[in-house]
Amino acid sequence: MTTSAGWYLRRLSRMGPREVGGRVGDAVRRRRWRSSPPDCPRPVDARFTVVLPAGAIAAVPADAVKRLVAEADRLMAGHAEYFGVVRDDMTDPDWWFDPKTGRRAPWGYAFDVPYRDEEAVGDIKQIWEPSRHQYLTVLAAAYAVTEDERYAERVAEHLRSWWAANAPLRGVHWISGIELGIRLLSWVWIRRLLDGWSGAAGLFEDNPVALNQIWHHQRWLAAFPSRGSSANNHIIAEAAGQFAAACAFGWWPASARWRQEALRSLDQHLRSNTFPSGLNRELATEYHGLVLELGLAALAEADAAGVEVPASVHLVLLRMTDALAAVVDNRSRPPRQGDADDGHGLVLDGAGTNRWASLLATGDALFGGLAWWPPVTGSDVRTPLLAALIRPKAPAVTRPANRPAHFADAGMTILRGPGEIWARCDGGPHGFLSIAAHAHADALSVEVRHDGVDVLADPGTFCYHGQPHWRQYFRSTLGHNTLELDGADQSGSGGPFLWTRHARSRVLVADTSGERVSHWCAEHAGYQGVVHRRRVELVAAGRELRVVDEVRGPRKAARLAFHLGPEITAELAGDRAVLTWTRDGEDRSAVLDLPGELDWRAHRGESDPPLGWYSPGFGRKEATTTLVGTGFADGTRGFTTVLRFHG
Repeated sequence: MTTSAGWYLRRLSRMGPREVGGRVGDAVRRRRWRSSPPDCPRPVDARFTVVLPAGAIAAVPADAVKRLVAEADRLMAGHAEYFGVVRDDMTDPDWWFDPKTGRRAPWGYAFDVPYRDEEAVGDIKQIWEPSRHQYLTVLAAAYAVTEDERYAERVAEHLRSWWAANAPLRGVHWISGIELGIRLLSWVWIRRLLDGWSGAAGLFEDNPVALNQIWHHQRWLAAFPSRGSSANNHIIAEAAGQFAAACAFGWWPASARWRQEALRSLDQHLRSNTFPSGLNRELATEYHGLVLELGLAALAEADAAGVEVPASVHLVLLRMTDALAAVVDNRSRPPRQGDADDGHGLVLDGAGTNRWASLLATGDALFGGLAWWPPVTGSDVRTPLLAALIRPKAPAVTRPANRPAHFADAGMTILRGPGEIWARCDGGPHGFLSIAAHAHADALSVEVRHDGVDVLADPGTFCYHGQPHWRQYFRSTLGHNTLELDGADQSGSGGPFLWTRHARSRVLVADTSGERVSHWCAEHAGYQGVVHRRRVELVAAGRELRVVDEVRGPRKAARLAFHLGPEITAELAGDRAVLTWTRDGEDRSAVLDLPGELDWRAHRGESDPPLGWYSPGFGRKEATTTLVGTGFADGTRGFTTVLRFHG
């Protein structure tokens, strides 16, 4: 997928003068670096001192160690999976190869590589992901808990291979700052976890190639930060990685300045990327997790190095943790909102570790869980290691006395009912900053679960680059549980990460105080000359969720979609669907009574155009049932949908 001149014009239109000026300066600097790249100065007193405290490794629970070692052994055998693509070549990976398309990225000056063009480069996510070196942090952690030198030697072999194949400013791994930032964070933890290995110093501080790479990564991040409309989770990763490296590898004259600037950026952008309620402003839940992981990892480096961190950093991380505890369902699953690309800030655990439970466990260790928090279940490697480095510090702030259900700034409301009924109602902003890069056209959508099972599901993301029709579907209005008018999205897309017109929503009612009935009502005017208003009621006694859609304005063609989760079987007869599924060996069921004013059809696994899909993770999709009602909204009658769960 090449980038057209029209896209550049649309992108430019979303920038302010300061951002345009900064990007012009970046372009000049890239031209200068092409002919005269910076040279790495001689390091000063290159010693690694920010090691884990005594007893930290011993505090890792036995079951977490077991999962970690199993994952490490799988990696040692060469097996890995990235975004649904299984790889068996990880004993000796080709750092530029995309196994999905079979293409190999071209060599050349980094900023000349057309990384958005899948025909020329391959799937860039497949190429970039292994080079975040988070699988190497897993191997290094396996060494730390077992002292088996095979793991350390494999890590050293792969780092030397990567450094040799990816000279500074050459190739696809020097294009995106988020990649450099996360890679630096991985290197800090690799060095820390290998500290007991005799070859650790020779791999890092006594290795001129490693020193050159570490310095150039930090120099790059200082020169090319994400700017303006792009200052979302990317700038957090850049600042966190830069700060971590400047703390742990502070061996150059510029290290103190890099550390200070990175901490200032991290503080500023953690606050700007987060609502006062604690939810992430991108309204993309997985990026909430990524930013929280990055923030906690940076805090660990600060405390390990004795660097004072502003109280505002602690406060944002505390609020993010409390917000996460507030929105998860009874199985510790948060909403599936907005984009999700399975990105992690710091990976130290084996497969099967619950990411969200791990974050809550870390929050409990650092800030203390509140009485209304869900039980913190499971175990992980990362929590005890972060807790060993971070000095607990309770910010002077009043925390919620009861579990929040309505987040006014984010426009998110969680309705809860008997039988572990969980419903998310979306009446918030379209997204973050002028381009809302990771937003979906999902205004007034609902997401409903029963005991952790997706019943009315948010279909997810599936892809970013290379497959524009799938990218468009998964972030479209039709791709969510809401109302589409005249075959158009509520917000206008100008590209895969660019929205040129944003639907504006507002919540009118959010009353979750009653034990018998919870009420929510919101509206948006994303369709010109038309207002879509939706009311949702959750009635506890009948285990019933009632959704009423009203359209105020001229007659419009309408499509109302309800996407069922992949575990749900649906039998549609007219305007009634009987839903069945199994949870923990027990049969469950519900009835979905659909608006009779519309003509209802079930769609499953259709590709031309896409309809009836669910993406459990980036790069993966599976067929599921989508119920679509077609007809007209004439401004006189509403559409009423009733979902009743059986006992």
